[in-house]
Parts: sequence; C-alpha cells; structure tokens
Amino acid sequence: MKLVTIHTDGGCAGNQSEQNFGGWGALLEYNDNVKTLHGGEINTTNNRMEMTAVLEALRALKSRDLQLEIYSDSAYLVNCFRERWYDKWRLNGWMNASRQPVENRDLWEALLPLVESFAKVEFFKIKGHLSLNKPAEIRKWKEKIERYNGRTYTDSAFRHLLEMNAKVDALANQGIDEVRTQTEQA
Repeated sequence: MKLVTIHTDGGCAGNQSEQNFGGWGALLEYNDNVKTLHGGEINTTNNRMEMTAVLEALRALKSRDLQLEIYSDSAYLVNCFRERWYDKWRLNGWMNASRQPVENRDLWEALLPLVESFAKVEFFKIKGHLSLNKPAEIRKWKEKIERYNGRTYTDSAFRHLLEMNAKVDALANQGIDEVRTQTEQA
C-alpha cells in the first residue's frame, strides 16, 4: 500500500475580532513527489482552518487505497481522531459531552466520511512554530512528540517534520494574505 504523508496547518489573523482572515496550508508527500495547497476565508476560526487544511488535502488525493500519515499542530483535530470523539458525537446527535452542539459540525460531517474512505489513516501531533535554530528546544520537543505519537524519529526525520510544518505554516499565512488582499480590493 502506498504511504502518503500529509502536513497541515491553519491559522486565523484576528481570530476573535468582528472581521478576520483565515488561511490553511497542506503539503502532501509521496516518495519524492510533493504537492502543496493553500487557501483562505474571511470571518472564520483557527479550528475551521485547521480542519479545512486536512479536508482539502484529502480531496486532492485520487486513490483511496492509501495509507495516510497526517501531521498537525492542532490538538483539537488530532485528539478528535486519536480518541474518536466523533463516535460519541454521532451517537449523541452531534452533541458534545457538555450537551452542546458540536462546533464545526459541517466540516466534521464532510471530513469524517472522507477520512473513513481511505485504507488506513493515522493522525500525529507536531509542535508548531518551533525554531529550527534552537537545538535544545528541538530535543525537548522531539521527546515529547515521540511520547505523544508513540513512535521514535531519527533526528533528521524529526527535523524534516519541523521543516514541513514551517512550510505549511507559511502556506496558511499565504492564504491569509491572499484573502486579506482580495477583501481590501473588493
């Protein structure tokens, strides 16, 4: 089975303000092939952009007979899949543990069947915004991420993950900039 590694990020400038700009980025790796995607929206949230990044990355894949490893710095997204929060949401009529409607239900309802359509999908947490110029910090976070993800990484593999995370962060920022420019020109 072919392995595709997907790195995603989302962000929102002015997340709590009346008008804000959100962006998302995704980078898909298969062997030596790399595909990048990005986009943006106005009046959104950080979580919606994190989810949109994964959604758009999955939509870009033509085959479903794939093993996917998805890296995100969003605890909301990764924990939902790793801890299967969505099973209870579905059983409880899309109500969360506090008996409140699940936020971003529209995106969850689009994302869940898409994730389930692939042969194997695993979600992994990565530390966002980690400077590649601080070796002590990288070592500390490498150990934390290895424990959380239940796997070990060589130093070069972990550095690659951080580099890819920096690239998707830049793609998300590009999405923010583009939607901001479009809005200002309208």
